[in-house]
Amino acid sequence: MIDIVKPIIEDWLARPGRVQSAPLTLTQRRIFILPTRYGFAFIPVLLVMLAGSVSYGLSLGFVLTFLLGSVAIVSVLHAYRNLAELRVSLARAEPVFAGDTACFPVHIENPSRQPRFSIGLARRPEEQGFADIASGGHATLELRIPASRRGVLGAGRFSLFTRYPIGLFCAWSPIELEATCLIYPRPDDAPLPATARHAQLGEFVPAGSGDEDFAGLKPYQPGDSPRRIAWKASLRGETLLTKTFSGQARDEMWLDWNDLPPHLGIEARLSRLANWVLQADRSGAAYGLRLPTRHFAPATGEQHRQRCLEALARFDGGEATA
Repeated sequence: MIDIVKPIIEDWLARPGRVQSAPLTLTQRRIFILPTRYGFAFIPVLLVMLAGSVSYGLSLGFVLTFLLGSVAIVSVLHAYRNLAELRVSLARAEPVFAGDTACFPVHIENPSRQPRFSIGLARRPEEQGFADIASGGHATLELRIPASRRGVLGAGRFSLFTRYPIGLFCAWSPIELEATCLIYPRPDDAPLPATARHAQLGEFVPAGSGDEDFAGLKPYQPGDSPRRIAWKASLRGETLLTKTFSGQARDEMWLDWNDLPPHLGIEARLSRLANWVLQADRSGAAYGLRLPTRHFAPATGEQHRQRCLEALARFDGGEATA
């Protein structure tokens, strides 16, 4: 019964405009209670016990029947109180690559003086996590969603539930909060293009009228040419140093949409560029990214890598939205 009624209630709550803003407090109007399969099995047992007590005039049978019935009714109240007034918020998930699993942290706060036990979180029956929450405390559970395609993935609908204390009744609250996760294209395994590898090796390319005068030293970066390493200066310190020259071109590479094989489709191109971005980032060399409608100037660092991958994740065929 609960498997039939529960989706109907959740679909009704999921009508347009029902997405809630965090934090969400579980009030009486958002908590539903139904018997579990054990609760449904318990009801006929009580009826049989009552019928037997009436037929045979068993006083002890009446006592036992009404005692068990009272326990069942009290368990409904405890199940409700175990879930009521909890505050739920959903954090933004860290970006992942297509094919991985997005993990949305679900924060549950218990502002009351009553500890809460066996608070469950589920998106599907087979995906459940549980936590006990002390009075005035909080807990964090993970909402794990497979990220099958690149783009922006919403957290969707999930439920907080409890079968506390004896498992005869299930109290649950369907929840849908605003939270998204950015899904990067799945990188393929193609190597960097020959032109990019050439730049990665750190070969000198005089920049126009530059005279290549010695300009100073800088910490060694992966990809710097061994010919530029200042061995004597490095031996005096603890850090490997590289010589820099004025008028010298930087080691940089361009990852260009137009350099990709023409037979590749859009998704295959994005996967190839995602792989190139990761390889270029690991090399330490400055790299730029050219897409049909926007480009990113050569740079290095975590922020630059994320900007490039985000542009690939949001690419819509003709334009990439920021």
